Amino acid sequence: MLTGCETSSKLPSESGVGPYPQLPPPTTSLIPTIKVAEAIRWSDKERPSAPAGFQVTALARDLDHPRWLYRMPNGDILVVESNRPRKPAGSDEVGKGFIAWIRGKAQSIMMSRGGANVPSANRIILLRGIGPDGSAKQRTVFMKDLMSPFGMALVGNEFYIANADAIIKVPYTDGQTEINTVPVKVTDLPAGINHHWTKNLIASLDGKKLYVTVGSNSNVGENGLEIEEGRAAIWEVDIQTGDKRLYASGLRNPNGLAWEPETSTLWTVVNERDEIGNDLVPDYLTSVKEGAFYGWPWSYFGAHVDSRVEPPRPDMVAKAIAPDYALGSHVAPLGLAFSNTNSMPAIFAKGAFIGEHGSWNRDPPSGYKVVFVPFSGGKPSGMPVDFLTGFLNKAGKARGRPVGVTIDKTGALLVADDVGNIVWRVSPIGVQ
Repeated sequence: MLTGCETSSKLPSESGVGPYPQLPPPTTSLIPTIKVAEAIRWSDKERPSAPAGFQVTALARDLDHPRWLYRMPNGDILVVESNRPRKPAGSDEVGKGFIAWIRGKAQSIMMSRGGANVPSANRIILLRGIGPDGSAKQRTVFMKDLMSPFGMALVGNEFYIANADAIIKVPYTDGQTEINTVPVKVTDLPAGINHHWTKNLIASLDGKKLYVTVGSNSNVGENGLEIEEGRAAIWEVDIQTGDKRLYASGLRNPNGLAWEPETSTLWTVVNERDEIGNDLVPDYLTSVKEGAFYGWPWSYFGAHVDSRVEPPRPDMVAKAIAPDYALGSHVAPLGLAFSNTNSMPAIFAKGAFIGEHGSWNRDPPSGYKVVFVPFSGGKPSGMPVDFLTGFLNKAGKARGRPVGVTIDKTGALLVADDVGNIVWRVSPIGVQ
């Protein structure tokens, strides 16, 4: 159905959550819904809210757009300060025509209001220790002069970084606080206009492979499918040779990657498509099956056809499998970390923490929080529980927006807040 402009959501937010989300008929409009929360950042005395029994402290403040976190074996925390790369000269991300112009304006408004329209710092910060006030005792520049970095992984004595255009590596010695070695390229990654630029990565449990996420170059292929080659996918990379192969595809914009501890299965969170209504399409959490196709751009949640995509491909729709668990429409899940059973209270001992960056194409807004999805037998087993909230104030403005999440050596949850420019630490009261 085509309308002049979208109205607010007709369904409660929980209807688009779980293994069998409610999927209403799609609606399209000449002017897409644009409702991104204006970024105002936290005051020195403000902080997000956690459940009873937890305390929230700032591990580091005054960062430059912190996006991703990685815990080293010695407990050091690495923080990627990054933003999207500059577009290549002459590139046209939004396409041609009136609708494309509207889409481009929407993106510009979204990024400016959301606090994302800033140059990339292109570096990694190292945080070590915890002082009496909850902040890191030591803070150093670990690496610099990178290219919109995002994912990180340590395998043996080699440290891997996923730049926007390639995986690179440098040697690493335990306890090292700064790396000045010239990186070695492991393999190129799809780049170009980089509509979705973040490239995350994770090492296989045996340390022989890397898995890297590559998002699409568009919403639903509106810029031509030829520029989507190798995108909307998770690649498997051989660490020794750099050879790579498509591991799973049809994933519009996968980000967080994590191994589920009970089954050793790879899971990811995915940002689904926009502009077909406030209640479509739910973003999701799913196990990643080798060789599987998840629908993008021709369908969503299995065989639900997206009629905007030309030419239609009923053969691809027939191959599409449904993801495991919907997280709600437009919540923008980015961070993913499985719980540490040794330190969290029972309610949060087994499951996944997910950083939801927050919507721009939904009224009312969704996301802007960290949720916990309980697991049982290696699968989601209940509704999400709000774990870290308050990123939106009562006026609907964003004090912050959560991105990457990880568990520190004590079992506390760390959250990268790229609008607040803070790394938050959430720990049980009494745990330093």
